[in-house]
Formats: sequence, structure tokens, C-alpha cells
Amino acid sequence: MANLGLFTGTKIVKSVNVSFRLPYYTHWGQRLLVCGSEPVLGSWDVKKGLLLSPVHQGEELTWCGSVAVPSEFSCEYSYYVVDDEKSVLRREMGKKRKLVLPDGINGGENVELHDLWQTGGDAIPFRSAFKDVIFRQSWGLNIERPLGIQNKLDMEDAVLVHFKICCPNVEEETSVYVIGSTAKLGQWKVHDGLKLNYAGDSVWQADVVMQKGDFPLKYKYCKYGKAGNFSLETGAHRDLSIDSSKVQPRYIFLSDGMMREMPWRGAGVAIPMFSVRSEADLGVGEFLDLKLLVDWAVESGFHLVQLLPINDTSVHGMWWDSYPYSSLSVFALHPLYLRVEALSENLPENIKKEIQEAREQLDGKDVDYEATLATKLSIAKKVFEQEKDLILNSSSFHKYFSENEEWLKPYAAFCFLRDFFETSDHSQWGRFSCFTEKKLEKLVSKDSLHHDIIRFHYYIQFHLHLQLSEAAEYARNKGVILKGDLPIGVDRNSVDTWVYPNLFRMNTSTGAPPDYFDKNGQNWGFPTYNWEEMSKDNYAWWRARLTQMAKYFTAYRIDHILGFFRIWELPEHAMTGLIGKFRPSIPLSKEELEREGIWDFDRLSLPYIRQEFVQEKFGASWTFIVSNFLNDYQKGRYEFKEDSNTEKKIASKLKMLAEKSMLLESEDKIRRDLFDLLKNIVLIRDPEDASKFYPRFNLEDTSSFQDLDDHSKNVLRRLYYDYYFHRQENLWRQNALKTLPALLNSSDMLACGEDLGLIPACVHPVMQELGMIGLRIQRMPSESDLEFGIPSQYSYMTVCAPSCHDCSTFRAWWEEDEERRCRYFKNLVGPDAIPSSQCVPDIAHFVIRQHVEAPSMWAIFPLQDLLALKEEYTTRPATEETINDPTNPKHYWRYRVHVTLESLLKDKELITTIKGLVRGSGRAHPSVQETDELGNQETIVLIPGKHQVTTGQEKISVGKQLNGVPRKETCVPQVL
Repeated sequence: MANLGLFTGTKIVKSVNVSFRLPYYTHWGQRLLVCGSEPVLGSWDVKKGLLLSPVHQGEELTWCGSVAVPSEFSCEYSYYVVDDEKSVLRREMGKKRKLVLPDGINGGENVELHDLWQTGGDAIPFRSAFKDVIFRQSWGLNIERPLGIQNKLDMEDAVLVHFKICCPNVEEETSVYVIGSTAKLGQWKVHDGLKLNYAGDSVWQADVVMQKGDFPLKYKYCKYGKAGNFSLETGAHRDLSIDSSKVQPRYIFLSDGMMREMPWRGAGVAIPMFSVRSEADLGVGEFLDLKLLVDWAVESGFHLVQLLPINDTSVHGMWWDSYPYSSLSVFALHPLYLRVEALSENLPENIKKEIQEAREQLDGKDVDYEATLATKLSIAKKVFEQEKDLILNSSSFHKYFSENEEWLKPYAAFCFLRDFFETSDHSQWGRFSCFTEKKLEKLVSKDSLHHDIIRFHYYIQFHLHLQLSEAAEYARNKGVILKGDLPIGVDRNSVDTWVYPNLFRMNTSTGAPPDYFDKNGQNWGFPTYNWEEMSKDNYAWWRARLTQMAKYFTAYRIDHILGFFRIWELPEHAMTGLIGKFRPSIPLSKEELEREGIWDFDRLSLPYIRQEFVQEKFGASWTFIVSNFLNDYQKGRYEFKEDSNTEKKIASKLKMLAEKSMLLESEDKIRRDLFDLLKNIVLIRDPEDASKFYPRFNLEDTSSFQDLDDHSKNVLRRLYYDYYFHRQENLWRQNALKTLPALLNSSDMLACGEDLGLIPACVHPVMQELGMIGLRIQRMPSESDLEFGIPSQYSYMTVCAPSCHDCSTFRAWWEEDEERRCRYFKNLVGPDAIPSSQCVPDIAHFVIRQHVEAPSMWAIFPLQDLLALKEEYTTRPATEETINDPTNPKHYWRYRVHVTLESLLKDKELITTIKGLVRGSGRAHPSVQETDELGNQETIVLIPGKHQVTTGQEKISVGKQLNGVPRKETCVPQVL
């Protein structure tokens, strides 16, 4: 025990002994430590924190430690897992704990703190999605008593026990009680139990004086309503014992974590903003359309609406900008989603007429990105000329500008320079290529000739902010979470790379996994983040991004979360993705390779080009290829010429030869074959350190590898699998635990991560530790031995869905492959069933039911999959409903729903079907007042019956199955 040596003059002041107790299972080399705001606990310096000691209590490992403090002591503190050097391996999530000793506590008393480790999941109810939307009513409770003990101890053998529990979801006129095995806790009778007081921040507390004979104590928490209804927390009872072999504590603080209840589960709908269709839109979904979408979501029983990224992507000035994950600015909203009609209440008649004519012209099957954006900006400029002074001199605009000028001024300046120079490539902007604050202030100065152009961009962003804010507040008031999307990358030619060049590695590019590039021949060219530089200001750029998102969203999806563990990084000169490496990663050293008998590094790291390879690939053209692209290297071997030794150089030279009509074969084929020769290597030499190497992805597929001796093959094969699957795990885990908490702590939005596919073993544990929700798509299972995921086996901390924007809709997937469809039906329905070749509504109903009944916290459905529940919405070919084709890097993102939101709101049959599925699964849903035929308002509760899945031979009755595998039953007509 630490001794403070407390004196007042010559009089010794007895200190209070505070003991910490925390059950926690550790691995070898790990210890627990408590660190807090006061010097006795390290003043938040973990190295100076209080190390705890392990004590075995049955099968439980409890960590204990004591410290002496003054009787009026108070502090904040948290627990940490550390190694022998007190380096932090893990820290508990959630808010910092608070310790306030009871008023009037006597010196020499013993106080025990019984705590539970706070996980990332424990913090979820405090995220804005729940705090400000789902559990909004609970958080309106008045504080009954501030945190801390208020009773006093008078009797010698008495023990004061302070109960504290977190319970965020408490309905109106409901109280929280603790009941247990002693008379002071009602002897398990709720009426006689101990009623807790609300202390704020969803914490309920009470203290009671007990006798030593009351221990060991068994107890549980419960909710009790005025109507007499009560719900007892789930799981085994809680225990509290006193160690009779030690000095008895006089005060016990029980911090019992979260009240154990049935996990909250909800459902939602996903649709890109651009895909929404309404009667009021102008060729594309608009922010104000979200109010209609929220209304439909509430009617259908959904608590969430999910969008794709909504930031400005106007980089190229053409339809390529339809790709929503390549932002021009991570802060600016996209002008595409502006409702020009809402810019002013006093639109001239000629502008109203122009808007109506444009609405008719742009009301196509798909989004016409270029025409729609050009039309909106043209109309907006006319309104701007009419109202610019009125709006830009308003107090609301000045408030908006002062809160956003740090990104708004560079964004407006960038847009002006982009249009002036007719390119977003800021390296082509002359003296403006390098950003400085001085140049920026000159560009946006009121005295500049182009000041109105700059102000126009302010004006557009201000109105976008107003319109999205209106929709976001509407969603919150309706109990609907608005979920945004955080792209992993930014465009190489963006405001952010111009303003913050030190935060990006501009000589490299990054993107999807290397095998994806291998199939598609090119990459998106996102710059790699310079995490080391970003860490210097505690990731301020990321924190600013999340703060901005939180103005509109209460939840968000992190695109390609694996990028926060590691990224696949390519040289700037690469056009395909195989000659890359992971960043960060531990390379193979020259010494390590030499110890394994690998020494001919030029042979392994330079293109291995034999004459027969060239002859085989190029046939009669091989001599032309050699003379233009290759030099003799050794007998029968070649190397690339200096002007052809990278993919970009090859592409440039081929283009020049093609313009001169010198190519005997197609330019594309020759380029692919030359790229294959260039990539015929086994090791990639690090350009920054020639003594370090990286195994080339899929090195066994190369003829360079095949021509090696058996010993070299075996060594390189082993080192390859170690590099890609084992060597980096701890490094990647540490990297994620540095970067992701900065994001999670910068806002109180609910965080979800896109973690599809076969990913490193470190990813899911880190996400679980941080309280992040993963994604499960049934056709993309994370288990390598499954072809189709089993929704009933998903973990709670997941979002489940039958499809997503990066794949075909479920209806298209169902109809495109007969053999796969039969395998799916055999595995999920029964071995004797023959599925319909069409995804009829019965099939859609079965698939959606599987997902709403899954244990996942969220079941979120693309709107297209929900429309498949009704035959009249399946007249459009399923292939036309795909949002993105990942095999095409230049895909045009232009899908529009073929039915308006107004029509969907009138379709009570579809709404009733969806609502029945959601409610029948036990998922939470917004409360809706519905009107009966006589005009009376009442709450309608649907009781779902069984649904029939029609097959080619028979009917399979698909009842409510929590195990996800329906049983075959005899079909009997039912009357509900």
C-alpha cells in the first residue's frame, strides 16, 4: 500500500485506505494497472500508475491493489493492461470512472471499489445513435441524486454497500431496483427491494447499510413500472462476499457495469442518396427527400436509414465523379443533392418554369450525373445573384461561416482554381500549386475580382448544410438513426492533399487487395496516409472529419476498415496492383534471407525475362518487342530499357507507337503481356532501403519462381506465407489501436466497420475490443469453410444484410446462377426442395426473415431487396438495380429507384409486410400511431403467421426459426 505520510503541523492525519478490485483474465506477461487524475494514481501518466496484484478466487482471477488517500479525496481513474515495462497493451473503453469518498468518512477506514472492466460494447448506449435517438426518452430523466454515497455509518459492525448500475433504456414511470438474498434487498421481492436513484448519464445508484451476517450476498437488478410490470436482468445472480481473513471494509462501492438485458436489436434500410426518387427531386435524390424516406422507414418499422458518402466528388468534371468514395473534399457536401427550389421563398416565375422543365427532362431511368449537376449549378447561380447579399449578410450564415471557415475557404478557393485552370491536378496550377495561408487569404479576399465566385461556393455549402440539417433533425425526432459512410481514401487531386500534403504519401497509391487489381488491370490511385505525421497532432484531420459528420449523422460506416490496420501500397509508377507491399509491414532483411541460403537478389528482384518467354507471348512480333522495349542482359535473358522499366513508361511508349501505327497487335494485349514480363519477379526490393525485400503477391504463379531450385522454392514459399499471414499480426494490431481510438473518441456517433472477406486474425478482436460493429453479407462469409453465411450464427456486434452496394442485389444474385441457387436452397431450406428460377416474393420474404431473426444488432436491407417482396416492383430487370460493379474501376454510379417515395408511402400492403417481419422478429421499431377505418388512432400490433416459400415441386412452410434452418412441414391452410 502506498503511504502518503499525511501530516497537519505536528498532528498525524489518518488516511483512508482505498482498495481496487477488478476481475480480469490476463495472458502471460500482462498485468493490470490503475491510473488516474491525482498524483497518487500517476496523474494520467500510466508509467506512474498503481500496479495491481492477481488473486485467484475459484476460477476467477481478480486484480487487487490499495492506496492511502486523504478523507476528502476525489479523482477520475481508468484501468489498463500493461506489460512488464508498463507499456499499455490495452485500455478499457468508455468514460473515465469517478471516485468521491463519502462526506465525513473517518480516517483509518477501509473502502473497497469493486469494478468491472469497461468494454467497447459497454460504451455503445452512450453513442448518439442510442442516446439521442433510440433511448432519447430515457435521457430526459431528471437527476434525483448526484453521484456518490450519502448515507452515514454509525454502527461498529456495519458495512455500507453502494450499488451502481448503468441502465440507458428506461421507459417513462419506470424505476430501477436491486433485489437479493437479504432483508435489506427484499429477499428477492421487488416491492421490498432497494429502489435506486437516477444520477445522470444513465447511471442509477443507492446505498444501504448492512450487517456482516448479510454476507455472502446474492442480488440482481430489475426494472419496475407503476403498472406493476417488471423485468429482471438476465443471467446468473451477482455475488458479493467479504474476506473474513483480512481487515473488514467499512464501505463497498459496487460498480456493476451494464444492466444485463436482452440485447437491443433493430432494423434499417440502405439506399444511396443519388438513388432516391421523389416527385419533387431534380433528376437525383436530394437531402430534403430524406424526410420522406424517414417517414417510410418509420411506417415500415425501421430505426435506421443508411447512405453512401455524400461529400463533393467534383474532381474530373464528368461522370467519373459519380464514384462517391473519391472525394474532392472530406468536409464539403455534394452540390448534386441540393434542392434548388428551396433556395428561396421568392423564386421568380421564369426560374420556377426552368426548374419544372428540368425536372421533366432529367426524370430518367438512371441519374444523368453531368446534366443534373450542371443544371442545378446553373439555376443556383441565378438564385444566388438575386439573393446573395440577403443570405451572406445574415446572422445564420455568419455563424455557419465562423464554424466552418477552416475548410470552407480552402474548398471554395480550390473550386475556383480547378475551374480557372480546367483541372483539379494542383501540380498544374503554377504558383498556386503549393498551398499557403497567405495565398489562400489573397484568393478569398473581398477585394479580389473573383470574390463572387468564391462566395457562390460558400452559398451552396450553406444551403446544403441547412437542408441536410433539417432532414437530420427530422430523423432524430422520428426515432430514426441517419447513418453515413466514411471513405478510406481521398482523391489524389483533392482539397485535402493540396492543403495538407504532409499528411499523404503522394509518391504512392493505394486501393483494394492485390488480387482485385490483378483481375482489373488498374487501381484507383488513392494516396497513402502518412500516419506518423498524422499522429503528431493526435490525428486532428481525422478528428475534424468525424466532428463534421456528427453534425448530421448519429452512426457511420467505416469503409474498408482494414486500411486502419494496414494498406496495400503501390509505387507511384504502378498501373496494376501486384508489385506492392503492405504498409506498415516487417520486410525480409538481406541477412535473414542469406541465413536461409538465398543470396542472388538481382535474380529474384529484377524481371526474369528469358528469350523463350518473349517468343511465346509475342509470337512473330517478338523481335519488334525486343528492339523497342528490351536490352540483352545475359545469354538468353533480357532486361527492360530505361524508358520502359515501369508500367507507366510502358503505357506511354505504347501509346506513342500506336499513334505512329507501328503496333502489329492490339495495344491492350501488348501492354498486358509486357506488364506480365515486368512483374515476373519473386522479391520486391524496398526503394528506400536496398537491403530489405517484400515477397511479390502470388509469387508461386511466376515463371521466375518456377525456375528456382527446390530449396529456394521451399524457403521462399515459407517466408511468403509468414509475411502475408503471420509476421505482421501484432504490428497491424498495434497500428489499429493507435489510429482507430482517435476516430472513435472524436465524436459520439455509433461506429460500424466494413470487414468483409478473409481478413487478418487481428481485425475482429480489435473491433470487439473497441466496440465496433462488423458487417456480414450472407454470400461473403468470413468463415473460409462456408459458401453461404448462416445468419442465426452471426455475433451480436454485427450488421447483417443479404446484399450491399458493392455486389448485385439478392434478386439478381438469385437469378444469375442456377447451380449456386440450388446449393443455397439445399443448405438453407432442405435437401429435397427445388427452388424457383425467379426470385419471387416468397423467396425474398424467406431471405429477409432469416436476417431479421439473426442475433445481429442490426439487420439493414438495401431498398432493392425490400422491393422484391412485391411482384409489381420486380418488373425492372434485376441486373439494372446494381449500384456498383466492383470489377469495373470506371463504373458509372447512377442507379435510381424506379418508384417514388410518395408511392411507397401509399403502398400499405408492402409496409404491412415489412413491418410484420420486423416486429415478428422481436426487433425494436419506432412507435407509430395508426388510424382505423373510423378515424380513431390506435397502436396496431401485428402477429406474424407462417409464410410460404413456393418451389418448383412443393411448398415449404418457413416458420419463425431462430436457428436459421427451417424445417420441412406439411402445408395446412391457416386462419389468423
